[in-house]
Amino acid sequence: MTNPVLVEVLRGEHVESFHRGAWAVVDAAGTVVASGGDIERPIFPRSAVKVLQALPLVASGAADHFGLDDAALALACASHGGEPEHVAVAGRVLAQLGLDERVLECGAHWPGFEPAKLALARTGEEPHPLHNNCSGKHAGFACLGCWLAKGQGQEFRGFLSGYVQPDHPVMQAVSHALEAATGFALRDAPVGIDGCSIPTFGIPLRHLALGFARVATGLGLSADQARAALRLRQAVARQPFMVAGTGRFDTRVMQHFGERVFCKVGAEGVYCAAFPEQGLGVALKMDDGNNARAAEVAMAALIAQWVQRTEDDADALAPLLNPVLSNWRGLRVGALQPEAHFLASASSSK
Repeated sequence: MTNPVLVEVLRGEHVESFHRGAWAVVDAAGTVVASGGDIERPIFPRSAVKVLQALPLVASGAADHFGLDDAALALACASHGGEPEHVAVAGRVLAQLGLDERVLECGAHWPGFEPAKLALARTGEEPHPLHNNCSGKHAGFACLGCWLAKGQGQEFRGFLSGYVQPDHPVMQAVSHALEAATGFALRDAPVGIDGCSIPTFGIPLRHLALGFARVATGLGLSADQARAALRLRQAVARQPFMVAGTGRFDTRVMQHFGERVFCKVGAEGVYCAAFPEQGLGVALKMDDGNNARAAEVAMAALIAQWVQRTEDDADALAPLLNPVLSNWRGLRVGALQPEAHFLASASSSK
């Protein structure tokens, strides 16, 4: 199957480039209410499923026991830019466990937010694991691991060693939550290693969208998981800066829409979202892996079509739906736009 064009790149008023992809809108019963392209091909969701991976952190009781607040829970769902606030919250979570960044197995990289990267470089210091965009998720894994260790009467740091391995109890709990939410048997899934070193599983878009419909509604989840999904969504709505950062799509959308939209980007052009008022989940994948522009425009288009909007909502979405392209002199040279048939197919099924 050749996937349809979802996003066009204009130079002046002419299409210069385009991005193909697939997308699915699914309800909590598993009904595909709208879709385009191949939604059955397993794709690696990457960081788009962090909220699903964080379910056992809350459902197990670990988050309550160790006193994780909204900022910490939002950061557990984040791909953050390594800004000082992100680094501080991740460090605080570890300090509450009596640990430090040396326990994290996500690796280190320079902050993704350019001013934060330059500020760190000026100090002469090297980046450490707290700067990793996944440090909040891994701090959450550490919290879950400490809870499991406590239950077994084991020392925290020793128990956490190797927690990114597939057979470690932490990863077993995370994988079980991912399988339960998506309804997809991970034993049948392609398996790889994610950028932050944990296992990543190939899951069809239809099942990923189902997982987010369940996050949106709690339907199809256990009582503890449903409670966890609601708490995580509320935490992100209250602390949207933590889930991404300055100027980032996810932060901008959730700062405006609050609990009406939960959305999360993943590497290689993946986006997932939950629309609680509509009881729907959404998943999309750009064929060319384009994150910076194509996936965001496609997600903005689906929000525009499926989430009930006021005039203020439309104004907030407009620059994300049709971003302007400028050259180095600041001249407008083009724009991005959702492809007309994509918009029509998304809206015609409502």
